[in-house]
Amino acid sequence: IVTGIDYPGHKWKETAPVLAAALRKDPRLSVDVVEKPEFLASPALKDYDTVVLHFMNWECPDPGEQARQNLARFVRDGGGIVLAHFACGAFQGWDEFARLAGRAWDPKLRAHDPHGAFTVAMTDVNHPITRGLEPFETVDELYTCLAGDAPIEVLAKARSRVDGKDYPIAFVLTYGKGRVFHSVLGHDVKAFAAPGVGELFRRG
Repeated sequence: IVTGIDYPGHKWKETAPVLAAALRKDPRLSVDVVEKPEFLASPALKDYDTVVLHFMNWECPDPGEQARQNLARFVRDGGGIVLAHFACGAFQGWDEFARLAGRAWDPKLRAHDPHGAFTVAMTDVNHPITRGLEPFETVDELYTCLAGDAPIEVLAKARSRVDGKDYPIAFVLTYGKGRVFHSVLGHDVKAFAAPGVGELFRRG
């Protein structure tokens, strides 16, 4: 899990341990947490099977060109990547990120519904990630701000109470030989602690 900086309303020091604990409930997963996004530039990235992005470089530079290229190469060559919540807004100004992430935060769009309860419904009940996973309720931010045109497979959705539209909550895509799992859930500790959320990220 790569964390260490975010929008001030996202308390990564509180949420990263909760996300790590949720992943570790699957005994197949060995989870390390690094609190410096610059790690993405390190050759050590290739020692991992999957990188979980849990940061957003709010009002500061992203980890840099070497990190960008190393991350893209890692996934393109077959590594897995998971994006959680506002990681969709990392690497602003890097056009390739929207293709890597499938969808990225567009600050020109309405950001999200007011923080509150909503139901997450599975849209692909046969996919290995969502097979047998029942709809669940969570208290979070329902993101309405994702943009991009990369081909994605939406696995879960939620309906906005503001405009009545359905928005993707979790989706997958391929990037080169790599696989991408992207979920916008995870605003705070309560959001990550919801049983359905932990199960969704473990499966992802």
